[in-house]
Amino acid sequence: MIWSGFRFRTTRTVQASLAGLALCFAAANCGAQITPVERTFHESKNTVEKALQQLQPSLSGHLPTLEGFARPGDQPLSRYQRGFYQCTVQVSAAPGGGSVVRVIAKVTAWYRDADTSRSGYQLVNSNGRIENDVLDQISDQLSSLSPGAEARSAAIGGGTTLTPNMDSTARPALSAPMPESGGASSFSLPLSRGPTPSERRPEDRADAKSESKDAELRSETASLEEIIRNQGHPRNLVAVKKSGTPVVGSPSLTGKTLFLASAQDEFEMLDFGAEWVHVRISGPSRGWIWRTSLEMPEGIADVPQNGAAPTPTAADLFQVSREETAQFPGDWEPLRGKNVKIISVQRIRENEQGGGASAKLEFAKSLLDKSYEEMEKTPHLSGLVLIFDSVDGGMIAATLSTLQRWRAGNLNDAGMWHQCYFDPPEAFTITRTEESR
Repeated sequence: MIWSGFRFRTTRTVQASLAGLALCFAAANCGAQITPVERTFHESKNTVEKALQQLQPSLSGHLPTLEGFARPGDQPLSRYQRGFYQCTVQVSAAPGGGSVVRVIAKVTAWYRDADTSRSGYQLVNSNGRIENDVLDQISDQLSSLSPGAEARSAAIGGGTTLTPNMDSTARPALSAPMPESGGASSFSLPLSRGPTPSERRPEDRADAKSESKDAELRSETASLEEIIRNQGHPRNLVAVKKSGTPVVGSPSLTGKTLFLASAQDEFEMLDFGAEWVHVRISGPSRGWIWRTSLEMPEGIADVPQNGAAPTPTAADLFQVSREETAQFPGDWEPLRGKNVKIISVQRIRENEQGGGASAKLEFAKSLLDKSYEEMEKTPHLSGLVLIFDSVDGGMIAATLSTLQRWRAGNLNDAGMWHQCYFDPPEAFTITRTEESR
């Protein structure tokens, strides 16, 4: 019989994590070699399997560090995070009596590379410590089932470790099962002795077999429920909603685009405001992403919630004062010398509060959306220009091709803004004061 355990960390769903972990076990390019560790016990195969029933929950878990539990491969262990282990235990009858227990530990961890496309879960080489810890727990459990069994097991020859050069010094504190030297494993549970299989009546043996099967199923069900209950999504991770979302070097619509993120890419959140989220890309690299382009951690809204005091909407602050068709009034290469539609915008009340960069962008977005269908019917127009006629005004320009991709859903709002022209840029830069409102 083969016993195995698994525990993993969910991202969006438990099903997605299971699939990802299975793929990383099967990856041929990870270079990890799985070496079993064997030990011979005096007890019978059935007795060892009974002991394993008590140890099932400890056959998998988190590793807070790989140091002392894995051997370095092509990359240093310091580049790996979020380690997990999964043990498979195979019990077979020994030719001369007793039983042989073979333990195989698969260790996986998230490899973080400067090139994010190369990051991902990988198998790493176990150094044998986890396997020997499991065998030690089995030995302790057998001692509780049958006093004196540990001494008899030692008389047979202890254990034969097939993994050489195992580090036996560093023992960092971790959630993985690690019995302390000289003491009983914390996973050992005293059991009252019942009749042996030979002492039971046939109907009792059948009932016991059925009960054992039910207990095994209950244990597996409880293990899965524990995974779903305890392995929540980390609170400091944000996920990209749509492919093509720009990650920029500064919290500004005119900030330099570092790269375009793909859907479900995850980043560590360092800080956030009403419009922008500051994220860690890798190592010392940082970037900013438009907040509405992200799935925020639980408890934080993707779209900032307004305070108790009502604030005027963009439609209450601005109005269109004039529309015309003319040559582009600027020096932006995509529209230089081309015919565009120009819309002039004025404040409804000059002294109205709340007409900053955020409100101007909201009103501009509504005009871009509203004017696009009309522009499509005018073939000679190459773009749209919005001019805010006020002291703190400015100009926004967008090409027709950018608006087409935006309306078709191939660009999200952040991607569309980063392909527009702003003059001057600071007129449309959202300040910390605006974010805190």
